[in-house]
Amino acid sequence: MEEAVFFDTLREGLWVAVVVSLPILSVALVTGIVVGLFQALTSIQEMTLTFVPKLLAIVVVFWMSMDFMSHSVTDFFAARIVPLIAGG
Repeated sequence: MEEAVFFDTLREGLWVAVVVSLPILSVALVTGIVVGLFQALTSIQEMTLTFVPKLLAIVVVFWMSMDFMSHSVTDFFAARIVPLIAGG
């Protein structure tokens, strides 16, 4: 395998990983900021208050974007990885 093909496939795989993880990470960031702001305004310093809403938001977004994530990963494997394996 040539170096250019290897690095191009690696670059595209990393980009797919970023795109697939972006919805979950962005929701976790926004939820963390909102909960942190709420804690700062009310002076409530409960640890479960930061964990539970963030976990629920991540689970909801994961459930909603599961179809997009699975299609993105399978399309990448079908278009890039499988031809490399089958072609030698």
